[in-house]
Amino acid sequence: MTDKLPPIAVFDLDGTLADTAPDLVAALNHVLTGENLPPLSFERARDMIGSGARALIRRGFDEAGNPPVEDADMERMFRVFIDYYERNLLNETRLFPGVPEALDRFRNAGWVLAVCTNKFENQSLQLLDLLGIADRFTAICGRDTFPYYKPDPRHLTLTIDRAGGSPVRAVMIGDSGTDISTARAAGLPVVAVPFGYSDVPVAELGPDRLVAHFDDLWTAVTEIAGSHGSDRKTTI
Repeated sequence: MTDKLPPIAVFDLDGTLADTAPDLVAALNHVLTGENLPPLSFERARDMIGSGARALIRRGFDEAGNPPVEDADMERMFRVFIDYYERNLLNETRLFPGVPEALDRFRNAGWVLAVCTNKFENQSLQLLDLLGIADRFTAICGRDTFPYYKPDPRHLTLTIDRAGGSPVRAVMIGDSGTDISTARAAGLPVVAVPFGYSDVPVAELGPDRLVAHFDDLWTAVTEIAGSHGSDRKTTI
């Protein structure tokens, strides 16, 4: 029965748990300069992140004023992007302040934690391991883990299932419209952070709660869960 299952918090990765933008933009600019195009400024490229590498490359070429990328060229450039990025996962990427402490608070209160990201699964596992927090998560599911990926709600519900949870006892934490629409389609409440990668201010996208620092996440999530922010084992 679902009321016997532990509550579960499902996190996006890029722009939610970790500030990965510097290394992702560096990989994009590696592709662009390899195609004899000028690199994009960090400020121009940052909010293009969030829908996967191919979408980032397409948006980078659009921003450079180039014609649409042909499929064959995309696959070649995608491999260049992935090869460069996987060799430079942690040059400048850092966890956002308060992440380890927030994760530990949830785990100590009996919550299961999972990651649902449009980053590839192997990259996600490697990066979270390098950042020292992979062991906090029962499931880490990427774009290629299932036949579906965000904003398809099955990416989220299958992640919850793999972690041994139930959608009726789950909360999503993300930074973008993709995360919010995925959670809504899956019937989950969603908490958003405003410091991630969204071309529209995430507060305008209607999350159930908005938290500016991970120190505030426990209160936001447990208010949604109906536990009034206590440190006891939480039920939704």
